[in-house]
Amino acid sequence: MHIPRTFKQADSDKLKALIVKYPLATLISYSDAGLEANHIPFIFDNAQGVDVLQGHVAKANKVWKTLSNNNSDNNNADVLLVFSGPNGYISPNHYPTKQRTGRAVPTWNYVAVHVKGSLKCIHDDAWILSHITKLSDQHEAGQSNPWSVNDAPSEYIQKMLPAIVGLELDIVSITGQWKVSQNQPHENQLGVISGLVDEGGFESLAMADLVSQYVEN
Repeated sequence: MHIPRTFKQADSDKLKALIVKYPLATLISYSDAGLEANHIPFIFDNAQGVDVLQGHVAKANKVWKTLSNNNSDNNNADVLLVFSGPNGYISPNHYPTKQRTGRAVPTWNYVAVHVKGSLKCIHDDAWILSHITKLSDQHEAGQSNPWSVNDAPSEYIQKMLPAIVGLELDIVSITGQWKVSQNQPHENQLGVISGLVDEGGFESLAMADLVSQYVEN
């Protein structure tokens, strides 16, 4: 990922926070058929004292077979996970400087995190049960009446486990890009915030909040 210095995000806490808030990743891998992309939610786990990312796929999804077949030596595959946060079109009309000079063009603001690492496939039912329990607990936490894996009949869950393949990524690198109007003068940053708030909608308001965090003082 090309990252201009102005937009580079090096704060590890912010990188991790984006993954936690937007856990659906695009898993990019390589097989005999070429590049493949799968969309899979991942969560952090630190049970062994080191951060790893864990996910799962249906056994019917052949991606786990291509990962294993192409890396028969150690069952690990080099992959890229792409996590995306809020994004949106930025109109030149948001810039006060455009009103005076006309010198402005549209752009697109976004935040993204790329994680490279070594991915292994896991076929252990106990591991998979632990993973789906943690995944459910994490995303049910905000519900007024959280659903739990224990709410489902035990025999039902046990029958489902063999149809799932676990995924665990040993993280090699994490890079992030926060393109949130840092390259604009103060008045244009304020104009972007105002314009996005006027547009409304989840993405626009989320981006307005991000831009506000980087407004020049």
